[in-house]
Amino acid sequence: MLPDTKLVKNVLLPFCSLLMLLLAACGGGQATSNTTTSKADASKQILILPLGGSRDLKTIDPALSTDAGSITAINLVFTGLVQLDDKLQVHDQLAASHTVSSDGLTWTFKLRPNLTFSDGQPLTSADVAYSIDRALQPTVKSGVAPIYLALIKDADKLNAGKIKTIIGDGIMTPDPNTVVIITSKKAPYFLDALTYSCSYVIEKSMIDKYGNTGFADHLSQGIGGDGPFMVSKYEHGKEIEFVPNPRYYGPKPQLQKVVIPFYSESDTTYRAYQAGQVDQSIYIPSAELAAAKALPQGQFHAPPQLWISYYGMNYLMKPFDNIKIRQAFALAINKQTLAHDIYKDGAIATNHIVPQGMPGYNPDLTGPAGVKGVTGDQTLAKQLFQQGMQESGYTLANFPKITFTVSTNGRADVRNEFQVDQQTWQSVLGVAVKIDDIEYNKFLSDIPANVNNPNGVQMYAWGWIADYPDAQDWLTLQFDKGVPNNTTNYGQNKSANAARQQATQTLMEQADQTQDQAQRLSMYKQAEQQLVNDVAWIPTVQVTNVLVRKPCVVGMIDNAQSLTPPDDWANIYISTNSMCANPSQYA
Repeated sequence: MLPDTKLVKNVLLPFCSLLMLLLAACGGGQATSNTTTSKADASKQILILPLGGSRDLKTIDPALSTDAGSITAINLVFTGLVQLDDKLQVHDQLAASHTVSSDGLTWTFKLRPNLTFSDGQPLTSADVAYSIDRALQPTVKSGVAPIYLALIKDADKLNAGKIKTIIGDGIMTPDPNTVVIITSKKAPYFLDALTYSCSYVIEKSMIDKYGNTGFADHLSQGIGGDGPFMVSKYEHGKEIEFVPNPRYYGPKPQLQKVVIPFYSESDTTYRAYQAGQVDQSIYIPSAELAAAKALPQGQFHAPPQLWISYYGMNYLMKPFDNIKIRQAFALAINKQTLAHDIYKDGAIATNHIVPQGMPGYNPDLTGPAGVKGVTGDQTLAKQLFQQGMQESGYTLANFPKITFTVSTNGRADVRNEFQVDQQTWQSVLGVAVKIDDIEYNKFLSDIPANVNNPNGVQMYAWGWIADYPDAQDWLTLQFDKGVPNNTTNYGQNKSANAARQQATQTLMEQADQTQDQAQRLSMYKQAEQQLVNDVAWIPTVQVTNVLVRKPCVVGMIDNAQSLTPPDDWANIYISTNSMCANPSQYA
């Protein structure tokens, strides 16, 4: 999942010991509790969760979801066959049960009985099939469905426009309560991939009436959803509001309303929190961290995240078609400086693509050129840079201009990080790097357009958050040939090392289908080390999700992906604790 600007690297409580698999450590996986107060009356059951760094949702269409802000809203309204629980384990959601054939290719899902959409229309297997098929239709232009639904038989042909549907082919509906999905290959991670929101179920009549792009403005009519909430109001550029879905099949929410107001500047959300206008802020300026940690009644939270921040370089654009120049840019950086001086030890400096806490994490992994540690090697960086310059026929006079594209949304800490990088590349390599700080929604459009694009974004700062507990999500999904996430164009270029990159892609594909888990993880570790050597990314830090939340909010669980599963909303409510946001403007 692409990170949202509201989730910002800041501060990390002591890491306790090794992360338990996909559990938020240091108490991050515990629900907020309040034993001294009771539940507030119904008029106070309003939860205000701001979205910082964005003027609006990028989308509320499950087929188009790419960022955490959009996915938060989508998860309130829509659900799928299977989803992750608060421990980030796969469980049945719309499905009552599922089975897989002995050859691992046929997956059969039995739906819960008597499912309906929020407008009362029946939800059947035909709706599940329609929603998955729609997400893959080329006219929808989903950037995520071709990734997460790629295992479904002939999904690639549908997305390429070579066939009109996969219904009756990759997906079958033998009766209204049964969905059968055929995969093109045996893959241990299929259910994990199916938890991504592009497989969520939407109402066909809603799309037929309002179209693929217009339905968002009609959700407040109570149509189309199957999640715990419905949209009651959507005012673009200001806020979106949700109320409980009375026809939700799971345990009913206790909250009467969830409000997501939009703040174009991330810093503003913390000021709104201090002023009692919102119940949570997932951004705390570094200057405010000490005070935030001292807030009474456990307002401060810092669950570690399965999130890597990284810099990408487009292999199709000079000078980054040269491996030694890429390695020089990577080794010039002191990542510990970023983690300690910029983020006040609120992030973990790393050379890893697969983060600590994931299966397949390699504690013995080194940086490029075998460099151990996270402080870089400035002497070696200079040597590699000179060698790369000679190989490519460059001098500092004719060296290509470098533009580093970022999106800070007014966050001072992040601006400081990139300025430190800029100064480092100048002082170590003698290269002047221009920082291009663009609006976040434009950034979300520009970077995916890098794939196979020699005229795209030259260098950029981005991040990735785990979608499911498998190293495939971090490796094959990011760097295999033809995948939409391969925005550095690893293996799909004509550089001198292209053949080795392609061999690494083949190794990842083989690991994807290997049934022996120990062997599979060993193959992924080998692939990750080669990716790091090739500088497929420059990983910088593993992020923690620092936030403050009002003590009146009871029952929210902080996990390593900042997701609230649909059924968990039944446990969340507002107490009579006086330390709470003022909901009167939304009552």
